[in-house]
Order: sequence, then C-alpha cells, then structure tokens
Amino acid sequence: MKKSLIALIMLCLGFSLAAAQAEISTTAAPANKNLPGEQIAQTISLITGVAISPLMGVGVGVAWDFFHARTPGQKAKLPWFADPMFWVPALLLVGACFVKDSAGIVLPVMLKKPFDVAETIEHKISGLVATGAFVPVAASIFHGSGTGDGASLSAAGFAAIDFSWLYNALMVPITMAAFFVVFLASNAINILILLSPFGAFDAMLKAFRTSIIASIAVSSWADPWMGAVWALIIIGISCLIAGWSFRLSHFGLAFIWDFVTRRCNRFRPDMVANKMFLGRKIDRVPARTYGKLSRDEKGNLVLKYRPWLVLSGHSLTLPEGRYAVGKGIFFSEILQLDGDTAKITLLLPPRYRSHEYELVAIYGVAGVRDTGLLAAWQLFKSVLGFKTKIPAA
Repeated sequence: MKKSLIALIMLCLGFSLAAAQAEISTTAAPANKNLPGEQIAQTISLITGVAISPLMGVGVGVAWDFFHARTPGQKAKLPWFADPMFWVPALLLVGACFVKDSAGIVLPVMLKKPFDVAETIEHKISGLVATGAFVPVAASIFHGSGTGDGASLSAAGFAAIDFSWLYNALMVPITMAAFFVVFLASNAINILILLSPFGAFDAMLKAFRTSIIASIAVSSWADPWMGAVWALIIIGISCLIAGWSFRLSHFGLAFIWDFVTRRCNRFRPDMVANKMFLGRKIDRVPARTYGKLSRDEKGNLVLKYRPWLVLSGHSLTLPEGRYAVGKGIFFSEILQLDGDTAKITLLLPPRYRSHEYELVAIYGVAGVRDTGLLAAWQLFKSVLGFKTKIPAA
C-alpha cells in the first residue's frame, strides 16, 4: 500500500511537470516569465517548503503577495491570511523561534524544553492553517485552458477539449497528500528535538531542517525546474518514512497533550485495557505503535492496535516473561525483566504518572521500580531505532 501511494503521488506530480514543460515548449511567447509551467514548478517547491515550516512559509509568501499588490483592488483579492494582522505576528513568532534556537546552544536543556514544546504546538497549528490555505492555491494554479495564469492539458495534444476540471480533481488531493507527508517528516524532526536530552543534537537537527528549507528556496529561485525536481526528491523520501514519521508525531502529540493539560490529575486507568505505545519493534510491529494493552484468556499480555489508527485491527502478543512498571520523572514504562537487565517494552504517556501501582494491580506485573533520567536516554535511543536495555535493579 505504501509503495502504491508513493508511486501515485510521484507519478501525478511528475506528470504535471511534464505537461507544463510541454506547454512551455509550444508557447509562442518565451519571453513571458509567468508561464503556467513555471508556476506549477514553483508551486511544487512552495508546497514542499511550507510543509517543512508552515508558519514561516505562509508568512513570507503572503507578505510577498501583499507588497506586490499595487492597487487596492489587487489587495482585496488576496486571501484572508494575506492581511498584515496575520502575517506580521506570524513572522514575529518565527523570529522569536529563531532567537530561541540561536540561544538554545548555551541554555540548559531543562530551561529550553518548555520553549521547544511551545514551538511544536505552533508547528501543528500552523500546519492546519497552511493545509486549509493551500487547497485554493493549488486549485488556482492547476486551473484554466492553457492560457493566461492557468495550466491545462491543451498543450499535451488536447487543444479541443478542456480537461482542467479533471486535472484539478486529481492534482489537488495529490498535492495535499504530498504536503501531508512532508509535514509529517518535518513534525518528526520537531519531536526528535523535543525528546533529545542533548542541546548539541538539538542544534544539529535544527540546522538540518533550516538547510533543507534554504536549499528548496535557492534551487527554486535559481531555476524553477531544478527546484521542482529537488522538491519531488524530498517528497519521495518523506513518503518512504511516512509511517515512521506518523508514529513519532502521534507519540509526541500524546506526550505534549498530557503534559500541557496535566491529564494525570484527572485520569484513572481502565481495569481491563489501557492505551500505550510499543517501546521497541516486536514481531515486525514497529516501535511507537499505539494500541490497548490487556490480558487474553490465557493470561498473555496482548496489544491490540490499528495501523495508521484507522485501518483494520491487529493483535500483538508480547513475549512471555516477567514484567514490571518502570517509574520515571516525566513518564513511565513497562519493562521486560531479563536477568540483570530490563528491556523497555511499552511506553506510557504522562497521564499514567502516579498511577504505576494501579497498573501493577491491573496487569499483575512484578512491582514498580525507579528508572530515573537513564530512561530518557534509552527512550531517545529507541526512537532512533537502537536496542534499549537498562539495569534491572
């Protein structure tokens, strides 16, 4: 299914570039710099860049449109988010995040993390705004009869028939799917920054994200087609890691929500099944899979889950052995005891904090033990795909 989705997205976006290039090759006005084909190429680059940093991408884009609208009538036609009341505060917030990231190298990690939480929340909210804003943008680019500001299939040998409605019906959802997978990958970087216990690694991740955005902007400015090809490469890579990005994004969202809302104060574990994340890959089920843990009729611990949270349900029986609840400072885990070491098997969202002994009674595991700050490092290792073991005592 993943390979089919990747092939469909890349085929449709690639076909849009091919059709646009065909239109340029047949146009009689090569001096026109606003050719529809170049608009399509620039739009693919724009969508990719905005998906990586929605607030900055939308803010800079609409500010550019606002200052290039020469008459009141042109400004009146701009979308609502082109109002300075929106993009001025947005760009100020982007600047504040840049100052925070610049100072974050010397700030203590514990002092910087609350600001990282705020930035992660901002990234998700601005992503929702960008998603709604980019549907009409994509529709306006992929519209028309092959002349003026629009693009159609007339240059590809269908001059007598206007297929723009069909092109829109196909390209708008495909474009939004491409935006979604790139946004997931970008959000996964934010979650890694949030989970990282090292300021230097935070700075490296932020520099990587900034360099990707800069490379898209520079390549698109130098040559729209080169920028579009580079954007398609980023979209393809994002499709390949979409499952990993989705699980990590959902994992981070659950942790942030529980922390910000102090959910542990009003939460009570269920006496039969409780929602939690798989802490490591078991029987081809990837880490951070979200599901409900319960005991089956044979007494085995079973995690029932749905891939992508909505597909048909599956069950994973955890390996036999002794288990215990690990109690950390910020979150807890369920550990599989193995001699002198313990393997992190399940990760408990912060809502379970202070409810560890209730889980011992519900699942009949071997008590509660402190895991301390060591668990944070082991969690980060598991996020990166490394094996995790901590002392059993």
